[in-house]
Amino acid sequence: MQSQLDSLTLVSAAVLLFLVMDPFGNIPFFVAALQKVRPARRRIVVVRELAIALLALVLFLFLGEPLLNVLHVSEHALAVAGGIVLFLIALKMIFPAARGGGHEEIEGEPFIVPLAIPYVAGPSAMATLLLIINREPARWREWLAAVLIAWAASAAIISLSSPLSRVLGQRGLIAMERLMGMLLVAIAIQMTMNGAGSFYLELVGGG
Repeated sequence: MQSQLDSLTLVSAAVLLFLVMDPFGNIPFFVAALQKVRPARRRIVVVRELAIALLALVLFLFLGEPLLNVLHVSEHALAVAGGIVLFLIALKMIFPAARGGGHEEIEGEPFIVPLAIPYVAGPSAMATLLLIINREPARWREWLAAVLIAWAASAAIISLSSPLSRVLGQRGLIAMERLMGMLLVAIAIQMTMNGAGSFYLELVGGG
């Protein structure tokens, strides 16, 4: 069974990362976290946190594979685990009410946590990066470009969080997040099936 990631292109990788970053779902969290920040500082804080998130994603893109090698995690296990993680994230996107516990109360100006990590550069994005880079590490330039594209699109949406929140309203944001969640569910299930199927075929072939 051919893995879903075998045919992954720059565009599909960027779209997958964009869905996982869930910028529309993060809008309410950014708005809430910035309420206690002086209006003159808000744009500076957003730009700084987005830059930190990008740095974290790029570092993980290059350090994730050596970490897996040290831990002796197989590609099949990673595919199944990644699919499960993406599925759980997608469920939270489809049912936003269950995500209420994800909001973190902070005092003063946020720094790194929770805006950069985990809202933008969260566990789901890092797990996706592991899946991508581990499959075809020689294409790291394409994967880096995919990270930059997904981050730029997410950053554009998050930078406009306040006006988008007013225009779309709570119902509009929920609808956008649910749509992205449905797409991610399909990707997650396919990823899990491919990981389990390729492991089975390897066992049969080895037997």
